[in-house]
Amino acid sequence: MPYGIQSQAYLPSRFGNWARSHLRVASAFLESVLRTNVYVDGFNLYYGALRKTPFRWVNLNTLFQLLLPNNTIQDIKYFTALVAARPNDLTQPQRQQLYLRALATLPNVSVQLGHFLVHEVMMALVVPPGQPQQFVKVIKTEEKGSDVNLATQLLHDAHMNRFDVAVVVSNDSDLLGPIKIVRNELNKKVGVLNPQKHPSRAILPHIDFIKQIRAGALQASLFPDQLSDRHGMFTKPQGW
Repeated sequence: MPYGIQSQAYLPSRFGNWARSHLRVASAFLESVLRTNVYVDGFNLYYGALRKTPFRWVNLNTLFQLLLPNNTIQDIKYFTALVAARPNDLTQPQRQQLYLRALATLPNVSVQLGHFLVHEVMMALVVPPGQPQQFVKVIKTEEKGSDVNLATQLLHDAHMNRFDVAVVVSNDSDLLGPIKIVRNELNKKVGVLNPQKHPSRAILPHIDFIKQIRAGALQASLFPDQLSDRHGMFTKPQGW
């Protein structure tokens, strides 16, 4: 052991408590300076933790600060697609635009948009055993691009050394490939904030940590009912 350096095991007893305390402080400091980027699958978050709850007006920066108190959150990247009006819900696009406007008041949040494909398809109906199969034409809506955009940005930021820790807000096992590359090839830590009830078994062995997004954290992270930006005042959607 080099002269002048002692491990904790060799410290005199009267210095033992002092050393352990300072080691804990040093460890906490190292965690607090970890550059952390958060990558949010907007629809996975919405349908997993927000839909039909009073927490849809959630401030993502506040939420992630609560869930990751020992991390320095740099950038929050939110991936979604613009929804279209439905015959039974004509105001859906307006509600989404208000929320995106609220997110735009947060300086560390950026939004990247995918797109929707809407087309008619024939799908089978459930029929009693022994009955002939019946089909019905339905309108199928598919969200395209968000998971690919998230994966691409995650890999690009890792290659550019823009973070020490990446936190993925999703439970989608399609993201396993880029997560493994970022963690195993680029030596970055990767965690998951899970919006779903159960974690993906495919992802669990390949991440450094996972936390559940619970109602208590969401409730403590809401925007004020009324916000303002350069366009003026606006209010959260009715019913939210």
